[in-house]
Amino acid sequence: MQHYRICGLDFASELELPGAIASPAPAGETDVTVRRGPIPDDLPEPSTKGPNWTMAGDRFLLRLPGIARFLISAGREIVIETVAGKEEADAVIFLLGSALSIVLHQRGRMVLHASAVSVGGKAVLFCGPSGAGKSTLAAALNERGYPFVNDDVCCIGFAAGRPPVVLPDGRLLKLWEDALDHLKLVDRKGDAVRSQLRKFYVPSQETVKSVQPIAALYALRDERAPFKRGIERPNLVDATQMLRRNAHRPRLVADMGLNASYFASATDLLRSAGIFLLTKPRDFGALPEIISLVEEHWRALGLLDAAA
Repeated sequence: MQHYRICGLDFASELELPGAIASPAPAGETDVTVRRGPIPDDLPEPSTKGPNWTMAGDRFLLRLPGIARFLISAGREIVIETVAGKEEADAVIFLLGSALSIVLHQRGRMVLHASAVSVGGKAVLFCGPSGAGKSTLAAALNERGYPFVNDDVCCIGFAAGRPPVVLPDGRLLKLWEDALDHLKLVDRKGDAVRSQLRKFYVPSQETVKSVQPIAALYALRDERAPFKRGIERPNLVDATQMLRRNAHRPRLVADMGLNASYFASATDLLRSAGIFLLTKPRDFGALPEIISLVEEHWRALGLLDAAA
């Protein structure tokens, strides 16, 4: 078995998990086990069904046609069966995305579709759908000296009397080839995320492995009429809905009966962290301006020294 620490959990896996950073075997019990095995086409007596998934009690069957099936049980085990003739590595990327998200949801965790960096020992999150530029912005900030925290999936931890935190991730950045070229990171390009996909794993300059209290969260929005480039704070209702929309696999939150817990988690997060909208163009040439805009906002929030 190979061992990894992902989103604050210890994983023991029969499969190599590309993009995850190996860790020593834990002294105690492993949180999540990943193994190969046969998986049925469906689950008996399902409580809920979707177009490519079935849920029965504490078991969740996820079907990815032409790629693989995953059976996720009680937030503690992921069984994978790859379609015959399909490369296992092409299925593993979904294990560290959708299947991981389901494990965390089964454990009652809040999971955001976000990438994050550390600013003054606190986490700053950038949320948005796939293609919004989360990873590119995090990579650019990492090159500017801000330690990398998470890519794509941010698991939020809550404890009574303490501010919400991002649980350590321990994974590599994933960047499209054009982002690598623009950020001049081609020399650090690793393996492709999937065969015939021009997206690659990239080690960061510096990675944080400790829990990070959350200072601010930005939802990314494309610059187009009537939205103008800049940062604004939404009202309380819009901020709550924004957090709900930026859950990782938001439809599953409702399907798994987690709406109430997500609302409670969003309320806790809003009490301690700044929630903002960041409107920006999808233009690599605008990155320096956007980084300057974000850093100026961090100074106003007291996260950066005014002279930095």
